[in-house]
Amino acid sequence: MAEGIVLFKEWQKLDLRVARITDVKEHPNANKLYLLDVDLGNEKRQLVAGLKNNYSTNELKGKLCVVFTNLEPATIRGIKSEGMILAAVNDDKSKVLILQPEKEMGVGSKVQ
Repeated sequence: MAEGIVLFKEWQKLDLRVARITDVKEHPNANKLYLLDVDLGNEKRQLVAGLKNNYSTNELKGKLCVVFTNLEPATIRGIKSEGMILAAVNDDKSKVLILQPEKEMGVGSKVQ
């Protein structure tokens, strides 16, 4: 098997869900990070995301996104993050754009 190849059965373990960003706060210990509250339909979570250089708080509030929900929680600069928002990143990492459904989609919808 080639290095970096992910088996389909491994891919199936990922739980990717549509979420809505309900609140955005400044991270108290980092100048490039936000604390995001997201609604996943059946639960609410807090995520830490490096989106500050590309989005204002007002641009993010209410936006639909895709969240990797079964990623192991991580503490980032002292704050627990309970998932990860999927984003496209250019080569020099100067542009980070969140992936979002093309049209309105119910929060909690599974991404396959």
